[in-house]
Amino acid sequence: MSTPDSWLPLFPLKTVLFPDGVLPLKVFEARYIDMVRECMRNNAPFGVVLIRSGQEVGVAAEPEEVGCLASITGWDMENLGVMMLRTQGGQRFRILETRVLPDQRLEARAELIAPDSDPPVSDIHVICAKTLKIVIDDVNAKGRAEEGAGFVSPFSQPARLDSASWVSNRWCEILPIPLKARQKLMELPDAGNRLSIVHQYLVQHKIV
Repeated sequence: MSTPDSWLPLFPLKTVLFPDGVLPLKVFEARYIDMVRECMRNNAPFGVVLIRSGQEVGVAAEPEEVGCLASITGWDMENLGVMMLRTQGGQRFRILETRVLPDQRLEARAELIAPDSDPPVSDIHVICAKTLKIVIDDVNAKGRAEEGAGFVSPFSQPARLDSASWVSNRWCEILPIPLKARQKLMELPDAGNRLSIVHQYLVQHKIV
């Protein structure tokens, strides 16, 4: 994506990746194993996009317009032909143009979206951050108890509870909301607005 002629490999999925989000992936289709190997060879990210229509396998799906870069932070191949990835969300991007390769992989010309600007800490931020810390500590404690030393937290580290962007993004990942709603929240340009919506949801459902 360093030049106007660059093409970003896309991984259309039925999930929404947020900046700094942790996304484990099980890759078994030959086309995506090839894509992942190329990304690792070039130390380059790929783009994760929510599927607007279509499926994760087979013919190329139609993606949403906004996605998130994913960097590979770890991988394993315990079984031949199945690659287990650990990825982390980077910057958001907007698709300008797509093309379908002969193996039905999608690539895009895309422009990066500026990172969220974090507003000053507010009362809403404080209560959302404190409650999120309780959730994270509980998930991590249960995971360590069940899996021992092999447990890997589903939350990016270190926890940036002083960041409205980080706090709102982590809540958006775990709230039981439709994928379309999650996508709209990811697209919001302002972390303060995203956190306000999250707080309203938490209040309505008596979580805070």
